[in-house]
Amino acid sequence: MLPPVLAKNDKKATWLILVFSVIVFVAVSVLTRVKLEVDLGFDVHFFAKLNAIINSVVSLLLLAGLMVVKQGKYQLHKRIMITALVLSVIFLVSYICHHLLAGETKFGDINHDGIVSDAEKALAGPKRIFYFIILSTHIPLAGIILPFVLYTAYRALIGEWPKHIKLARITWPIWLYVSVTGVLVYLLISPYY
Repeated sequence: MLPPVLAKNDKKATWLILVFSVIVFVAVSVLTRVKLEVDLGFDVHFFAKLNAIINSVVSLLLLAGLMVVKQGKYQLHKRIMITALVLSVIFLVSYICHHLLAGETKFGDINHDGIVSDAEKALAGPKRIFYFIILSTHIPLAGIILPFVLYTAYRALIGEWPKHIKLARITWPIWLYVSVTGVLVYLLISPYY
């Protein structure tokens, strides 16, 4: 195992993690309901594609991180997981940018009028139900995973390996699920951009 990088201060860490998580949750909740009318000179759905790419890379990093830690390559595991964390922060910024600039896209809204008619629903078919099932699990898990990821990382950075491992067994599969379903959500909704 690696030596600690940070001095243990659970009270301060918990406070910072909770405050940061609440700020991010509120920012995402509020800012995704606002649309800015700004012409950036490029298709703002670029951010959605970037988000899908980032989520794909994070998914691969999470799998690689699990693989190398099982091989005892702790330093490589640390680098991989920090990269996944940094990419996740970039994802959050890009996600907010996309929703601020593009607004809401409704699944099946072929004519982009903001209303999904019965005819459009029929054209979307069973994909629409599949999309909403995936979305109904993706959104709440994405909303709650951040403090768990940060607290798991904190336990590693202070060298509390048994607690880190115990948390990672819960956090890792949820984080992986959120990143994989994020890509799936993009693939399903992108035809309606």
